[in-house]
Amino acid sequence: MSTSQKKKKSLVQMIFSFAQEKKTFYGVSIALAVLSVACAIAPYFLIATIISQLLGGMRDWNIFFTEALVIAAFWTGNVIFHALSTTCSHMATFSVLGNIRKQLCDKLSRVPLGTVLDLPSGTLKNTIVERVDSMETTLAHIVPEYTSNLLLPVCLLAYLFVLDWRMAVTSLICCPIGMIAMMFMKIGYEKNFQRTIDTTKVLNDTAVEYINGIEVIKAFGKSKTSYDKFVKAANDNAASFVDWMRASLWPFTIALVIMPSTLVTVLPIGGIMVLHGTLAPEAFITIIILALSLIQPIITVFSYQDDLAKAGVIFSEVYAILDLPELNRPATDRTVPRDNSIAVKDVRFSYHKGIAGEEKKEILHGISMTLPEGSYTALVGPSGSGKTTIARLIASLWDVDSGSVEIGGVNIKDLSLEEYNKRIAFVSQDNFLFDMSIRENIRLGRPDATDAEVEEIAKESGCYDFIMSLDKGFDTIVGGSGAHVSGGERQRIAIARAMMKNAPIVILDEATAYTDPENEAIIQKSVARLVRGKTLIVIAHRLSTVADADKLYVIKDGTIDSSGTHEELLAQNGLYKRMWEAHISAKDTDIEGVA
Repeated sequence: MSTSQKKKKSLVQMIFSFAQEKKTFYGVSIALAVLSVACAIAPYFLIATIISQLLGGMRDWNIFFTEALVIAAFWTGNVIFHALSTTCSHMATFSVLGNIRKQLCDKLSRVPLGTVLDLPSGTLKNTIVERVDSMETTLAHIVPEYTSNLLLPVCLLAYLFVLDWRMAVTSLICCPIGMIAMMFMKIGYEKNFQRTIDTTKVLNDTAVEYINGIEVIKAFGKSKTSYDKFVKAANDNAASFVDWMRASLWPFTIALVIMPSTLVTVLPIGGIMVLHGTLAPEAFITIIILALSLIQPIITVFSYQDDLAKAGVIFSEVYAILDLPELNRPATDRTVPRDNSIAVKDVRFSYHKGIAGEEKKEILHGISMTLPEGSYTALVGPSGSGKTTIARLIASLWDVDSGSVEIGGVNIKDLSLEEYNKRIAFVSQDNFLFDMSIRENIRLGRPDATDAEVEEIAKESGCYDFIMSLDKGFDTIVGGSGAHVSGGERQRIAIARAMMKNAPIVILDEATAYTDPENEAIIQKSVARLVRGKTLIVIAHRLSTVADADKLYVIKDGTIDSSGTHEELLAQNGLYKRMWEAHISAKDTDIEGVA
């Protein structure tokens, strides 16, 4: 379904699209709500009957006592059916909310990496957690309660028209006046509501940015100036609500005072009609009782308008994520690759900025390369030349604009994401560790791995000794994003996790960027053992670490400047030789500095 089609969905359609999978529960909830309303209405009719009996001279207290018990039974039924109705709606709603969050997370896993990176993390977190959670009011309460609170006044009003149409109209005189006051509250509603949404997003994004950058802020002594941005966002957010509420105060107060004041018109007009003999006294008493209870449900319905408006915005935000363009992949493999060789054929790629991809800048300009199965290939070149972009395209984190990436002679667009991901182990220079034990972070590479296998892979990847030096060893919790371990340790754990996956294709993007020379040598040796027989792609700035690669591709400004072995590239006397000489010179300078 296209974006334009989804934008045309009404709020009711959006609500039912999410509630569809639990429609039976919601149907039962609405049915119970109707029974609850019926039990709430019945006592009014009984009270009217009792009044008529009293005015008619009946004094049989046994009958009155029985009727009182029936009234009590109806009120009890009202409470029970209402409780059962909301229980059903809540059971369905929390299941639906959980599934919506799963849909959003699954969607993000199928969306190109660049699209996800363009979305502020605070906005995504706010939508998936807080915004989805706030849908609970709409799905759990409005579905049954909106129905019952609309049904109750309709039934009471119908009965009033049966008793006396003039008094029915009289009981509604205050309602339009209150509604006019409500309409004044709607002036600028969309603008004011959108302001609260925008300032809330800014506040969330600023808070996430502030927390993530707290180390830099403290290190450079800029806590006051940096905090000013967060304070301004918080004040703007508070002001958006306060200003809106202040503007709505008077019309809201007038509406709440006037709309329930039905007796202001019912008593004098009904009294005159009784005096003139055009209205029976017992009917007048009954009308007074019903008029008292007529408007409150209508006010309750109006109170949901704000929730409905919020729900419309929230559902639209959820649909905006669910409607993001996905990677072009089939559900199952269309064909099977013959091996694990890689071919990049005339690939062009542009980074698309913004959710709609309205801005783009071509980064790769017709890249072609061949990586045989089991080969060791290195991508080198100046920063920003496109090395990491090539690796991410091979890892299927983006789709190429033109050209193709093939595995074993098969275009990766003909392979399912799930199956293709099993073939690739990707280690970047900024790897993420989850807030759980080191053992479980490594086990993510292969969830069914035993503790012994986790420890063995840690030994082979060169991180066993430092893990065992920690207080709790493999059971040490690494903290959010791996904050409790150093950058080098975090990188080594990520490498162990990738090795645990045992994928036939391994991509290392500056995998030793945060390690010291001693540990770098250990990791290089362990990686060499663990990737034996696999198709290995390494991106490195330190050329000495990839000098023994089967083939090096020198990337410059999104094109292949040259390719060959280390010796062949040095003999060409081009960019690679200049980079190598600069690298060797820098190493010599470091040695002299230490000496």
